[in-house]
Amino acid sequence: MNISKYVFSQLTSFLNRSQFNDYVRKYHGDRYVKHFTCWNQLLALMFGQLSNRESLRDLIVALEAHRSKCYHLGIGSKPIARTTFARANQVRDYRIFEDFAFYMMDLSRKKRVVDIFKLGGNVYAFDSTTIPLCLSVFWWAKFRKRKGGVKIHFLYDLETSVPAFFHVTTASVHDSKVMKFIPYEAGSYYVFDRGYNAFKELYKIHQTESFFVVRAKKNLQYKCFKWRRRLPKNVLSDAEIVLVDANSKKKYPDKLRLIKFHDEEQDRDFAFLTNATHLTALEIANLYKNRRQIELFHKWLKQHLKIKKFWGVTENAVRIQISAAIIAYCLVAIVQHEMRIERSTYEVLQILSISLTDKTPLRDLFDKTNFSDVKELLDPLIPGLFD
Repeated sequence: MNISKYVFSQLTSFLNRSQFNDYVRKYHGDRYVKHFTCWNQLLALMFGQLSNRESLRDLIVALEAHRSKCYHLGIGSKPIARTTFARANQVRDYRIFEDFAFYMMDLSRKKRVVDIFKLGGNVYAFDSTTIPLCLSVFWWAKFRKRKGGVKIHFLYDLETSVPAFFHVTTASVHDSKVMKFIPYEAGSYYVFDRGYNAFKELYKIHQTESFFVVRAKKNLQYKCFKWRRRLPKNVLSDAEIVLVDANSKKKYPDKLRLIKFHDEEQDRDFAFLTNATHLTALEIANLYKNRRQIELFHKWLKQHLKIKKFWGVTENAVRIQISAAIIAYCLVAIVQHEMRIERSTYEVLQILSISLTDKTPLRDLFDKTNFSDVKELLDPLIPGLFD
């Protein structure tokens, strides 16, 4: 790697600019634009997110401090006015950035493909994260009477540790309502938390010959007709059931498997519903345990996605910011794989956040860093099996 290049430039060299330009042309993103192009805008947003800038003003000040470097960083040689940046976020078609985010997700998953669970299909977790917004400013993002917010619903690949799909709604939309948008794959596994006890959608997964694991609600009404014997340690029960509530039974008329599991570390019991009759009870519990990876990703996203009015108050501006954050995360995941960095994505992100304007080859940056001094992003969430 050329030592004359800044770390940020080395990082963004892994981006497929030709593919991004295809989306720019498709949606006429650079029409009548002379200086601050869509590419400049994307890199500026990524720089702000990777360096953990708190606001648009904070980012503009940082870029001004590094003005002599901005051309080599790919952000452009001319100073960026805050109003210019905010207007670009508000008027440029968010689909340019969203389509590129989907491209980056697909590319990073293909590069990082592994078979950890050895189940013969992909393993996904589906969950949402809520980004609070001021309702008086972001008037379209309705949540509660006096609160605003958006929800980002993610389908997260648990083997590659990269999102595979996302869908943005206002925070008032219930999580289970978005299950119908998931692109289900035959033979794959989908892990849900308790908020996704939507039997109509779960039956849709069953009909596509896919498998699901969902944490059961306490008020589940069911009837057992078959029990498994000789249960392994911590498995309290493993039974085949049918739903007895008329409405639920209409939505899911087939049999289900109900597993009750005791977590020794937290001294808590958990109940899981699944249609995966071929897996052991401990394999089902392990799938749910690994769902916590998506919580790490949500935590990083919330820390680096600083949506405030100065970035732009329209839904378009918010969607651009969300897409740029996903692109930045996938880019780091790709670099981590390509350079065979034997550290977590979150450790890599932490080191990059303080090194973007250094003139250090990426390989040297990670080889010479004492990772024992770098804390895992979510240390408190790592111990224990379940929340």
